[in-house]
Amino acid sequence: MHIVIIGSGIAGVSFAEKCRALSADAQDLCGATEITLVTYEHDGYYSRPLLSRGFTKTDIESSIILKNFDKIRDNGINVISGAEVLAIDRHAKLLTLNSVSQEKSLSYDKLILAQGSEAFIPPPFKAFAGLFFCLNSLSDLKAMRAFRQKMLNQNHKPHWAVIGGGLIGCEVASDLAVSGDKVTVFHAMDRLMERQLASEDSGLLMNVLQNSGVTVLLNQNVRSFAKCNEKVSVQTDRSTEFDGVIVACGFKPRTELAQKAGLNVTRGIKVNWFLQTNDDAIYALGDVAELPSGKLYAYILPIRNQANWLASFMMGLEQAPWTAPTFSSKAKVHGFEAVHPYTV
Repeated sequence: MHIVIIGSGIAGVSFAEKCRALSADAQDLCGATEITLVTYEHDGYYSRPLLSRGFTKTDIESSIILKNFDKIRDNGINVISGAEVLAIDRHAKLLTLNSVSQEKSLSYDKLILAQGSEAFIPPPFKAFAGLFFCLNSLSDLKAMRAFRQKMLNQNHKPHWAVIGGGLIGCEVASDLAVSGDKVTVFHAMDRLMERQLASEDSGLLMNVLQNSGVTVLLNQNVRSFAKCNEKVSVQTDRSTEFDGVIVACGFKPRTELAQKAGLNVTRGIKVNWFLQTNDDAIYALGDVAELPSGKLYAYILPIRNQANWLASFMMGLEQAPWTAPTFSSKAKVHGFEAVHPYTV
């Protein structure tokens, strides 16, 4: 059996490693198992949650790497890095890859979709994509750090605008402020992290950010951006100039590949409680998987739990459907501790 995984985040790597361990240590009911992981990443398997701490940690570009791809290969897992999956041929069970500027095909018996999420860019912002950063990958972080370092080399502390006062926006704003940068947060709602925090904790978070030097502007309607010499202006009911702009308006599951292949997609890739799509040979894991309840689980603990469960299921060691574990989230904002439980 050849199992192919698309994605090298926590979902894809956890599944691959668990599957390899089980196929070696337990009876593999499907015979010899070949496992191939396909990813567009080059740097290795890294901790995506640490991206928002990418400015206070000077060695982040190396310390964020949990395993390089050679180490994963040493565990008996094929890794095709720097590759983009262009299409899924469900009838032939073939993937079309663009790898090192060459197209090639890869066959599978079982396919695991674990591509995670991409940064959500509000439609009105897309025309200005060249004027702002998003923080969704290690390459994004490297670009932001290089931009920041160039300004620091000129003895200039940058002034950042962060568009979005949700989880990622608050984490990034906090880390930049603690690093000594000037930060202004623009949030469309009347309180911070309204999806995760009780009202009292939103107020506490506001105080923590303000005490660290962050300017927080609520009820903001950001309309557009404009280049002004070396700066970028954020345009609401007035225009304010910044050295750099970060759009942190949430994430959206990467569903385009599945949709083109004719899989059922709404907010995410629709799966049953066995994480199986409407194609018996294709499963989805992590951020991209939308359960029958309509929920998507974009947190570390349930994603790892899904990956380990699916590996056990595919090796014939699990028969009951997947159930979400009890878990909680936590904002990585310097000096902030919520009083009430997070909403997840």
